[in-house]
Amino acid sequence: MPTPDSLKGREVILAGGSGGIGAALATQLHDEGARLAISYRANRDRAAQWEGSAAVIQADLANATDRTRLLDAAPSLYALVVFAGNPARVADPSQLEATMHRSHEVNYLGPILLAREAAERMRASSTPGAIVLISTMQANALFPGSTVYAAQKAAVQHAALILARECRGASNIRVNVVSPGITAAGMAEASIASGKYDRFLQDGTLARFGRAEDVANAVRFFLEPDNYVTGQVLCVDGGITL
Repeated sequence: MPTPDSLKGREVILAGGSGGIGAALATQLHDEGARLAISYRANRDRAAQWEGSAAVIQADLANATDRTRLLDAAPSLYALVVFAGNPARVADPSQLEATMHRSHEVNYLGPILLAREAAERMRASSTPGAIVLISTMQANALFPGSTVYAAQKAAVQHAALILARECRGASNIRVNVVSPGITAAGMAEASIASGKYDRFLQDGTLARFGRAEDVANAVRFFLEPDNYVTGQVLCVDGGITL
């Protein structure tokens, strides 16, 4: 369990963490005294709320220069959490190929390269640390129409476990994944508002939809310095993938 002041003064990067679930975690970590660097790719207005409370950096994680600039914002890096992602929805079949390429960049390539580069910096400084990647329940179960998004997130999970194995032992860099379910924040918020998922409440599959804090608390668990868990995928979905 998290302990008081255990993250006080520790440097944490929240990549793509300016809104939704990222904002819930940022608020929690800020209140605990962590030193935050928060990146955004395009939504400058949303990120502006964190100015004064965190270092705010514009970064496209698929760009090597941007990744370096983001990591440089936390020279004594303790933890990295990667929220960056794109739902990669395809309305027109003619857009499928282009959307798959972009999904690969945003949902897999950028996050995994950033995670590996963060791990290298932690190793070089002999600093134990934590890396948490955000996936999706769609990577843990089969949902029709989710190929463009879910396949890349499934790849993220596999790559994260490889990195966890490479970083275990003396390096003591813990790498884990949190896979949210239907959460009233970020990508799923508009779908919930439209009633798209009401059937899961009506048929008793779910007791309620997830809250941003549900996922943030799971991530916070993995960030605890004395945590003994690595190489795991935690699905925070209320049981829907059962």
